[in-house]
Amino acid sequence: MSLVSGDVVIVRYADDFIVGFQHRSDAEHFLDDLRVRLRLFSLELHPEKTRLIEFGRYAAARRAERGLGKPETFDFLGFTHLCAKTQKGEFLVMRRTMRKRLTARLRAVKDGLRVRWHLPVAEQGRWLGAVVRGYFAYHAVPTNIHALGRFRTQVARHWLRALRRRSQRDRMTWARIQRRLQRWLPTPKILHPWPEARFDARIQGKSPVR
Repeated sequence: MSLVSGDVVIVRYADDFIVGFQHRSDAEHFLDDLRVRLRLFSLELHPEKTRLIEFGRYAAARRAERGLGKPETFDFLGFTHLCAKTQKGEFLVMRRTMRKRLTARLRAVKDGLRVRWHLPVAEQGRWLGAVVRGYFAYHAVPTNIHALGRFRTQVARHWLRALRRRSQRDRMTWARIQRRLQRWLPTPKILHPWPEARFDARIQGKSPVR
């Protein structure tokens, strides 16, 4: 591999990885070298998942200087990553649940309710509560609170439709189902810390662990 002239960040999970470079030239050389290296083992990069994009603290300003639009986004481990800013104007990597991932999970909820069509409401509620908690356990990262709320709302709507359809005489309304939602479905909240807090190896009152 060619030597790089700037900072490099690598994030890897199984066979998926993201590599960030301070300088575009380093990224281009790395991509060329990686393709050559993989060909030695009769392997190749996924043509649809592999791309070189401008992303980071200065991406928006540099693209604006060239008359281009907003920085591109990328999907990784179930999240869409976007260039954003805090209320103070500082750079922020925003993570949102991938639309395709959200749609697929809601479809699974709908199918699961169809299988549990005639179960008691309490059993349906316990199952849906477990589904929502499991979803939050993975997706409840900073900047993703709105996606969590949308997921819970759509789950509630699927449940309401299911309760209405299993009996023509059922007069279940959105207002009436609220008490059941409060009982069975957890409310959205962020469960995971920011990455810098999660990987902070310092111990209070002591030197950093090295």
